[in-house]
Amino acid sequence: MGYYGAIVGRFANRIAGAAFTLDGHRHVTDANEAGCQTLHGGAGGASAQVWAVQSVTGDSAVLSLELPDGHMGFPGALRVWASYALPGDGTLALDITAESDRATPCSFAHHGYFALDDGGSVAGQSLKIAAARYLPVDDRMIPTAGAPAPVAGTRFDFRKARHIGTEGLDHNFCLDKEADVLRPVAWLHGTGGLSMTVVTDQPGLQVYDSARQPEITGLGGRRHGAFAGIALETQGWPNAPNRPDFPPAVLRPGEVYRHAVRYVFRAGD
Repeated sequence: MGYYGAIVGRFANRIAGAAFTLDGHRHVTDANEAGCQTLHGGAGGASAQVWAVQSVTGDSAVLSLELPDGHMGFPGALRVWASYALPGDGTLALDITAESDRATPCSFAHHGYFALDDGGSVAGQSLKIAAARYLPVDDRMIPTAGAPAPVAGTRFDFRKARHIGTEGLDHNFCLDKEADVLRPVAWLHGTGGLSMTVVTDQPGLQVYDSARQPEITGLGGRRHGAFAGIALETQGWPNAPNRPDFPPAVLRPGEVYRHAVRYVFRAGD
């Protein structure tokens, strides 16, 4: 099994035009993708920062990060905590919480890449997603206008497990069932019997099959290229700050942002 992960935010996915209006005020954010939109909170987002270690035990660690008001163009001084734990039974548990002194978009995501086989490609691994709808995107990878589209009859229909393939996925799946409640949303199976279930309380799942991943060197000098791993990012929906019809993704003073995700591994399933 392969794995690499980082926490991205403060708004994990894309913001069209690198700008949004909140409570009557326009905010211009870092245009770090194609010079026209914000991705992963900007070039200096959470994944590019050094987090402080708050506590460590034998099976857990808590990290924290402070982002000042105006960082990457976002309003509000934001403090975020990330708790990683191994509670047993093959589970990796991640809980993210955040607080802000001003209203601000807030939707962190754990951007992990997983590969349950050792063959160098996830194309032959199978994936199932509890989502009857997804967000079509334009050539900038921004969700198009209108309501989410049904997956039925499209290459985005993973309601029954099937091979990931190599058609290229970098889309938000609009998860079934109520958000804010932990529930299983995705199932990944390798060819050797190893499986992973994703459990979350978030409304969206960004699926990226690393089709555009440039070749990089990993641990032990191993080379990783396109389709070397798949990211299953639990999150709010992309461009939510500009889409009042999407699930809200604004954190206000006095509130606590909460995001839980569990990766549950099994052998022989």
